Amino acid sequence: MNGYTDHTSSSFNADLEHVRSSVLEMGGLIEAQLDKAITALRDSNLTLAEDVIVTDTEINRYDVSIDEGCTRIFALRAPAASDLRLVQTVIRTTTDLERIGDEIKRVAKMAIANSKGSASASLYNRVEHLGNSVKATLHRALDAFARMNVDAAIEVAGEDKRIDQEYESMMRQLMTFMMEDPRSIPRILDIMWAARSLERIGDRCQNICEYIIYYVKGKDVRHTSLDSIRAEFGGDS
Repeated sequence: MNGYTDHTSSSFNADLEHVRSSVLEMGGLIEAQLDKAITALRDSNLTLAEDVIVTDTEINRYDVSIDEGCTRIFALRAPAASDLRLVQTVIRTTTDLERIGDEIKRVAKMAIANSKGSASASLYNRVEHLGNSVKATLHRALDAFARMNVDAAIEVAGEDKRIDQEYESMMRQLMTFMMEDPRSIPRILDIMWAARSLERIGDRCQNICEYIIYYVKGKDVRHTSLDSIRAEFGGDS
């Protein structure tokens, strides 16, 4: 599915395709940013972390540009039915992607904060594993958006629960470390904030999947349980 319906106006099709393609470009940049932030945290790489922070302005430019493109479509095309849902889906998805960019920047800032000291390798391994899980979920959410595939969106939405479980397990471990060694508290708090940002990215990925379902099926499934979504629209349990 190409994400939009055919129109007699080729320029309308071009407008719709432009905003949709821009979302995917923005998503690709954010994927790269997330990979850099995880690596910067693991390796205490200041240069990489600072690059992530600087590049966040490019993500913000995408946000503004896509929003302006959608506003033009509303003003000039007066989209209806599925086209209206597509533009709304693009706007909502872009908002979540921009917020994912903000969370990635926070991870980079935590990498900088942690670069001046040392922490247990096992802690960095845990946060890297969480980061890789989130990175895979983000990639699959963007792929579902590119194909506007409901089955894929439902499957990816289910991954947020596993991310939450991994995050909660990591928090328990970090709390144990702090109780055993109070001197580690400042550094572990930084790692906690990085892990929290990663967990929030998982939440944003779930949101994107819900927008895909809204576009394709015409039903807003926000605040609806995943079991209810599966029962109505399918997907693996």
